[in-house]
Amino acid sequence: MIASGMILLRNAEVHSPEPLGRHDVLVGGGRILAMAPHLAAPPWDNAPGWDIEVLDLDGAPLVPGLVDAHTHLTGGGGEGGARTKVPPVALTAFTRAGVTTAIGLLGTDGTTRSIAELLAAARGLDELGLTALCYTGGYEVPPVTLTGSVRGDLVHVDRIVAVGELALSDHRSSQPTYDELVRIAADAHVAGLMTGKAGLVHLHLGDGPRGLALVRRALNETELPARVFHPTHTNRNRRLWEEAKALGEAFAPRGLHVDVSAFESDGDAPSGGQALAEWVGAGLDPARLTLSSDGGGCLPTFDRDGALLHMDVGSSDTLLVAVREAVVLGVPFNLALATCTANVARLFRLARKGRIAVGADADLVVLTPDLHVRDVIAGGRWMVRGGVPEVRGPFER
Repeated sequence: MIASGMILLRNAEVHSPEPLGRHDVLVGGGRILAMAPHLAAPPWDNAPGWDIEVLDLDGAPLVPGLVDAHTHLTGGGGEGGARTKVPPVALTAFTRAGVTTAIGLLGTDGTTRSIAELLAAARGLDELGLTALCYTGGYEVPPVTLTGSVRGDLVHVDRIVAVGELALSDHRSSQPTYDELVRIAADAHVAGLMTGKAGLVHLHLGDGPRGLALVRRALNETELPARVFHPTHTNRNRRLWEEAKALGEAFAPRGLHVDVSAFESDGDAPSGGQALAEWVGAGLDPARLTLSSDGGGCLPTFDRDGALLHMDVGSSDTLLVAVREAVVLGVPFNLALATCTANVARLFRLARKGRIAVGADADLVVLTPDLHVRDVIAGGRWMVRGGVPEVRGPFER
C-alpha cells in the first residue's frame, strides 16, 4: 500500500547507512524523490492542490527501514505438541521494531504449515503496507513447495525469492546428505539467474557436531557461487561461531555472507551485538555479515534426549537491540546498521531497499538519540509516529 501524498522531512541526520550529514528528504509515490542539504519550500502558497506534509526532524537520525530476512510470518514452533505452535506475527510487531521489509519462512513444521499459508500471510502484510516476501521449503528435505519443485516456486511465484530455512546439524533436520544439499542449492542458484531473485539457500544451523562441514565442502568442491549458501544462527554457541568466523575469513572474499541471530542465546553463545563486534574486530569484511531476528519463531531449549525443556519466541525488536549493543562495544554505527539494511538488501537483490537515496523505496525510520524507534514510514506512508502505530492489522487492538 503506497501513500498518495508527499512528505518532506527537514533537517534529518541521514545514515544511508553511511553517514551523509544533515539533509532534507522528499518522499512521494512510495519512493524517495529528492535529497539535498536544503530543498526549496514546496509551492503550496501558489499551488494549494499539493498534498504535502512538512516535518522538521531537528537533527534526529534517519535510517533506512530495516530488512528482516528471517521471520516466521505464520508463527514457528510446534516441537512440544500442537499447543506450542506460535501464532502469526502481527503487523505492528514489525513496524514498531523499524522493520519495513520482512522475508517469511517455515521452520520445523512443514506438515501442518504450508507455503500457501506463508504466501497468504505475506500478502496480508503487504496489503497493510509492509513489504513481505517468502522463502520456499523449510527444515526438511525434500523441501516442501507450492509447484512441486524449488526451481518452479522461485521461477513462477513472484513473492518467493529464496529457499529456507533448510536445517543442518540439528536433531530436527532431515539429516540431508551432501548431494541433497548441493542439488537444492544448484536449483536455487539457477532459478535466481532466471529471475533476478536472490536464488540462495538460507541454512538453519543447529548444535550438532558437524557444524558447517557440509557448507565448507560445497564451497570447496562445487562451482556454485559462495553467496548461494547463507548460514544462519551461526552465533548459536561459541564453537559454531568460531567455525563461522573461520569460514568467513576463507570465503567472504568469494562472496559468502554469514547471518547472525539478533537474540541472545544461552551458555557460551555470543549475543548478536557481541558477534557483530567480534566479526569487525577480527578484520573480517563487515559487508559480508547480516543480522536477522527469527521473529515469530520458537526459541526452544532441549535436553540431551531431544525433549523440549522450555521455549521463548523471537521478536524483530532484537535487531536494534543488537545494533545498539554493537555500537557500545565499539562498532561504528553505519557498519552495525548495515547488517540489517544495506548488506541484507544487497544479498537478496532488493535494489530499492536498505538505503536512503533518490529512487529508493520510501522506507524510512526516525530514531531517538539513543537509537530507539520513534517514527516509521513504509512505502511513503506513516506506520508509526512517536512510537505509536498509525496502522494496525484488522485483529490488533
